Amino acid sequence: MTQVAGLAPDMLDMVVQTLREVLKKHLSDERMIELDHNDEFPTDLVQELVSPEVGMHLLFLPEEVGGMGGGARDICRISEEMAAVDLGVATAFLAIFLGTEPLLMGGTDEQKAKWLTPVAEEGWIVAYCVTEPEAGSNVAALKTTAERITDDDGNVTAYKLNGTKQFITNGSVARLYTVMARTPDGPSFFVIEAGVPGLSAGKKEDKHGIRASNTTSVILEDVIVPVENLIGGVEGEGLKQGSAVFGHTRLMVGAFGLGAGRGAVERALQYARERVQFGTTLIQKEGYVLKLLVPHVVDLYAGSAYLDEIGKRLDDGETGLEVEGAIAKLWATEAGNRAADAAVQALGGYGYMKEYVVEKIRRDVRITSIYEGTSEILQSIVGMHRWKSHVRSRGAFYGDIASSLDRVHAEHPDVGADLVAAAARSLAHVIDHGHRHKMPRHQIALFAWADMATRVEVADAFCHQAARLRTEGDDEAARKVVMSRIFAREALRNVSSMGRQCAVGFTEPGDEEGIEDARALLEQLAQGEDPKITVGEWLDMAEVAKHWQAGA
Repeated sequence: MTQVAGLAPDMLDMVVQTLREVLKKHLSDERMIELDHNDEFPTDLVQELVSPEVGMHLLFLPEEVGGMGGGARDICRISEEMAAVDLGVATAFLAIFLGTEPLLMGGTDEQKAKWLTPVAEEGWIVAYCVTEPEAGSNVAALKTTAERITDDDGNVTAYKLNGTKQFITNGSVARLYTVMARTPDGPSFFVIEAGVPGLSAGKKEDKHGIRASNTTSVILEDVIVPVENLIGGVEGEGLKQGSAVFGHTRLMVGAFGLGAGRGAVERALQYARERVQFGTTLIQKEGYVLKLLVPHVVDLYAGSAYLDEIGKRLDDGETGLEVEGAIAKLWATEAGNRAADAAVQALGGYGYMKEYVVEKIRRDVRITSIYEGTSEILQSIVGMHRWKSHVRSRGAFYGDIASSLDRVHAEHPDVGADLVAAAARSLAHVIDHGHRHKMPRHQIALFAWADMATRVEVADAFCHQAARLRTEGDDEAARKVVMSRIFAREALRNVSSMGRQCAVGFTEPGDEEGIEDARALLEQLAQGEDPKITVGEWLDMAEVAKHWQAGA
């Protein structure tokens, strides 16, 4: 397949360089801490980002409305770069992209021209209004209504919207709102411009983190919108349009997690190079580096490999990647949270002080495992869908992944592909066992399957990336190979450990048949305890740390 979306690499590099210059100009550490303390939206920064001189928002708009036609990987790169500096600013800015997605995915040509053109040319800020006070992540339970207004002949001419949306980014600063409401034929998206009678913003939320973003409720009281504002022109398409959005936006939020985690680790590295304890800098202390830095760097690199793979598939025109989007967000945001937490620990008492930005990053990144689908919602999605994929394919889903990894291992035996192949086959055994014993009725079992599937599929992407870079002679190939091998070990260990829990966790004490079946699964998982798996593990981790200790 030829790529159908995305910027040329040199163009993207120019965009990233421009972004870095603007962020450096506006966001010193002192300014970020001030914005956080004052709960202040950086109007000057956002206005410059959407100005004709910078036009950063054009990246995610199609060329036919004046945009640059950036692809999923481009948006992930920008999202990560922004989040590495300030996740609140990234949330506020990229919410414009989120707000335009229903139009991009489901709008008619006329609707795109009417509303996306001023977003491109005039830098309109957009808000995406789906979440409600009582519905939370369950968009199918929304209560906002869109009542039909008809003429004397019974033709629908407009809709009257009533309801409240909660936790809306850009809620009181947006010029355009995309709102999901329940029509007689089902949930539907509408476009509403600011200033329409009955549309108002509620109180500003006093948040734990990302305080530089504007978050309010959005209240709709008898808001009249013409029928032309129904996105796509057909009622009942909202859930379909929203689901299509998730494939892209969850990838974007995954990039937020990677960026925030990266920003925290970079600050911890800088501190470790400068802080002297017991005669040497912290970066020279093996326990410090191998516990607080290396594992998180490996996890972030693995997440980056997976996001890059799924982004490329989206850019190549592939559809139906909602589960992959869920995996991307689940892994990357949880990894970002762990990395930020480790960075606070790495700075000791200073990491706990608000004058050090890692404290703010730790608070900011916490939201990434909540918004755009909580980690638990994502675990339910991934666990359920991967169980169904395994059963429908009669075990071929993970079998095919394992076979592909066998081929990688044959050409590149040092990337850990054999370990991930073993993990994939073990996961297939675990799901087989769970299917026979009706484990999908237990949500905690689905969570466990999701965690194992996520590890395996992220590790699969990392192995393939490392092998490709080795073949291409890329400068980063050597480090990626070592990190891929480290991550592969963890993937196999994770499946072996969680698989044992699945084998025995729901087996009744008196169920002899079930106990025997669990024993058979435990024997299949025993390969994950092979001592050869961990040979050289600490040496590999030390290898990752060497360039830091050398001052690189």
